[in-house]
Amino acid sequence: MAVVVVLCAIWGVNQVAIKFGNTGISPLWQAALRSAGGAILVLLWARFRGIPIFERDGTLAGGIAAGLLFGTEFGLLYWAIEFTTAARSVVLLYTAPISLAIAAHFFLKGDRLTPRKILGLTACFLGVALLFADSLTLPDRKGLIGDALAFAASLFWSASTIVIKRSNLATARGEKIGLYQYAVSAVLLGTVALLMGERGIFDPTPLAIGALAFQVVIVVFVSYTIWFALVPVYRASSLASFSFLTPVFGVFAAHLLLGEELKPVLVMSLALVGFGIWTVNRPAKA
Repeated sequence: MAVVVVLCAIWGVNQVAIKFGNTGISPLWQAALRSAGGAILVLLWARFRGIPIFERDGTLAGGIAAGLLFGTEFGLLYWAIEFTTAARSVVLLYTAPISLAIAAHFFLKGDRLTPRKILGLTACFLGVALLFADSLTLPDRKGLIGDALAFAASLFWSASTIVIKRSNLATARGEKIGLYQYAVSAVLLGTVALLMGERGIFDPTPLAIGALAFQVVIVVFVSYTIWFALVPVYRASSLASFSFLTPVFGVFAAHLLLGEELKPVLVMSLALVGFGIWTVNRPAKA
């Protein structure tokens, strides 16, 4: 639990890092470069530690599938922000833990959807929605396209988790799971960025490059690799409930690093998310 909370805090800061990175690197290229950098670091780490990455263990198909889903999720999300507001995209993206819990009910043994889990996940989602309520507006036609893309990204997030837990990846090390996702998504996102004519690195200021370095080393290499090591071990719905903390940490990080106004509803939002996490993970009565 403590590790996942720290990971969510890192991902919250990552939201600010992406904004800094966008000042000098176009969005899809930024996502592609951070995946490529993460893949290189995992390879170096595996060689240093003697971790067998390329052994034949039946994970290739699942790894490629998970990587495609991982890359598509981020591609859709970055594209969605071109059409809709950041607030709407965050709220729609964080329907993912709910769809994941529903999928886990049908596809994963021992992760049934109970009334207690439904209550907890609903409380978490309401906490996130409350946090961005003042920024939500009725969408126009363009906004609806962005909303659909953000919601689709949430489904790909859920699907990638199900693939990891249902395939041979469930027995693989976190480094190998991560390498599949980083390498495949780097190729996918880089290709899409080229096809869309993105500028790439157009203003390599120390701030933009530093933000990219933070994403590569801390977010992708460290936090995602740890996350991928946790996914095969713990219940999908339990891990997903903690991810609702990420937008809360993101708002707090934006206040500290960008000087954005700290919303008065932050405490109430955190209380709802905390209650939801506790409800989802509370042991059932005997």
